[in-house]
Amino acid sequence: MIRFGLIGTNWITDRLIEAAKETEGFSLGAVYSRTQERGAEFAAKHGIPHVFADLAAMASSGTIDAVYLASPNAYHAEQAELCMRHGLHVLCEKPLASNAAEVRRMTEAARANGVLLMEALKSTFMPNFRAIQAHLPKIGKIRRFVGNYGQYSSRYDAYRAGTVLNAFNPEYSNGALMDLGIYCLYPAIALFGRPEAVQANGYLLASGVDGEGSLLLRYPDMEGVIMYSKISNSSLHSEIQGEEGSILIEQISQPDKVVLRYRDGREEDISVPQSAHTMRYEVQAFIDLIRAGKRESEVNSYALSLAVMEVMDEARRQMGLVYPADAAL
Repeated sequence: MIRFGLIGTNWITDRLIEAAKETEGFSLGAVYSRTQERGAEFAAKHGIPHVFADLAAMASSGTIDAVYLASPNAYHAEQAELCMRHGLHVLCEKPLASNAAEVRRMTEAARANGVLLMEALKSTFMPNFRAIQAHLPKIGKIRRFVGNYGQYSSRYDAYRAGTVLNAFNPEYSNGALMDLGIYCLYPAIALFGRPEAVQANGYLLASGVDGEGSLLLRYPDMEGVIMYSKISNSSLHSEIQGEEGSILIEQISQPDKVVLRYRDGREEDISVPQSAHTMRYEVQAFIDLIRAGKRESEVNSYALSLAVMEVMDEARRQMGLVYPADAAL
């Protein structure tokens, strides 16, 4: 069994635990929270044996083999590096860091300490993403990728009322691109590689983060169009357009229904069954890599994480979106 320590006690960690119940080789060893009280409450809820309010103490405790890191984005690099220095494998929530310089530092730390670091971007491990990859040749020469994710944030109501929560606070390296846009950008680069050039536009809120935005990715013989928003909903599908047909993706962040529509009007449902606990696939992949002695994922590779972050850095530069974490650059 791989004993996991949890960093972060929010809703995403709850979902990770539920998903992990469907995996083989996962056990809960410890939880870290900034307050002992919150950590104890979370531990009692999930039957976690050890609680820490000091991250270094958890990392050196000998009670865990790996960590799932779900703290605010701005803390990812520092906390991951601390854990890796103690020989712990790290499954880090997306985005992996605040910027590309931090990603480079993290991957160097993973190699130096002989541990596995993997970005927890779940969609690339899901069965329906594999189905998309397998059926791409059917639509001929690819000419356009359209990634769309618009989801009105439940925290935006508080923002509009005058309360800036973490989701809209630049101190935590947050905003629409980092939270939602990455779900469109990651599969684009996973499928088609790093674009030759990027054009970006976004609407910056008064708090200093982006509420919504769009990216145009230039490739030698195709383009990628990325649209995302935390201040409005969208019901549009994502789509991969080829000369012989298109693949329609119902929800890019966790593709459930995928349909191939040929140019002559024929349709083929290429969806495959997958768990409602969509994080289970990334967790199982991470565990399997550890057991196999691997120190890098071939799916969510270091090169892919870096390429995505470099594109987001350039997009932020064009939008004028700067985080306090960038000051060290």
